[in-house]
Amino acid sequence: MRCLTLADALRAQGTKCLFFCRPHTGNMLNLITSRGHKTINLPTLICSNSTLSPDNHTHENWLGTDWSTDAQDTRRAIGKDTLDWLVVDHYALDHRWERELRSCCKRLMVIDDIADRMHDCDLLLDQNLGRATEDYHGLLPAHTSTLIGQQYALLRPEFLQLRIESLSRRKHAQFKHLLISMGGVDIGNATGSVLETIQSCDLPIGLYITVVMGLNAPWLQQVQTQATQMKRPTKLLVGITDMERLLADSDLAIGAAGGSAWERCCLGLPSLLLVLADNQENGAKALHQAGAAISMQHVSEIKTFFENNAKFEDISTLLQQMSIAAARVTDGNGLSRITQKMIAQ
Repeated sequence: MRCLTLADALRAQGTKCLFFCRPHTGNMLNLITSRGHKTINLPTLICSNSTLSPDNHTHENWLGTDWSTDAQDTRRAIGKDTLDWLVVDHYALDHRWERELRSCCKRLMVIDDIADRMHDCDLLLDQNLGRATEDYHGLLPAHTSTLIGQQYALLRPEFLQLRIESLSRRKHAQFKHLLISMGGVDIGNATGSVLETIQSCDLPIGLYITVVMGLNAPWLQQVQTQATQMKRPTKLLVGITDMERLLADSDLAIGAAGGSAWERCCLGLPSLLLVLADNQENGAKALHQAGAAISMQHVSEIKTFFENNAKFEDISTLLQQMSIAAARVTDGNGLSRITQKMIAQ
């Protein structure tokens, strides 16, 4: 999604963007093409653990093959063209893959979150709150430019357009609309676990709940059934295209501690964050410390939160404080800062 956001912005500046994708289960190729970008599919492969080098980092099996094969497939897909920019956003790829693709592009950009491996790139983006340039010491060549911190959050322009309106309505905090969004695919069915927990909570009369899931979510049917059985009115929305409006109209969100956290912060939406993957841990901790969200390791903590803030006055005051802190995290202008940097180089 963040690459798609970047591609849309670059196209608005007159740039043509291509996506090189391996069509794994849950892929978003249809969404990419529906936004008017060309996709080039890499072969779908089955890679056994025995083919992976033991010195590689832990995310390599996400690639579907080894890095060398992926590099060769990507080179063939690019062909004889020389790209102005090659943008790579994948935890399984590092300096070895990037070095192999150097001859295919004039400049290479890496989007990273976890600062756990070496890169060979001209520009590195890490939009995490609490991230410092020093975290990449020894991992980058001397010539690499860096865009580090939440001021570079890759958010669609629609979030910036709604920011003033969203922040204005939160000056008088209320708790009438709860949003649950655990990611488009939600392989582990965190959405179902959250709904089960919410069902056991004593929530305010008049509260209504909106659940958001992706078209390819494997637990979609089960969640739909759960939604119809909830004590508070609950609507399931699938594959929505106006998430920014939904966030602006919500009073509290329960979500994963991934990239969508920056969307919520831009609009000042308080959040309960569930850490669903190791790479989300640091970002969730930083948001918690900033007062923009409450980080939770287990879904059972949601019930404790509502028990501790059972009075309307208590939760309204807390939501207002969290909203102010969230709005300070990112101003929604990160996308323009990034595209300006790329076009200037």
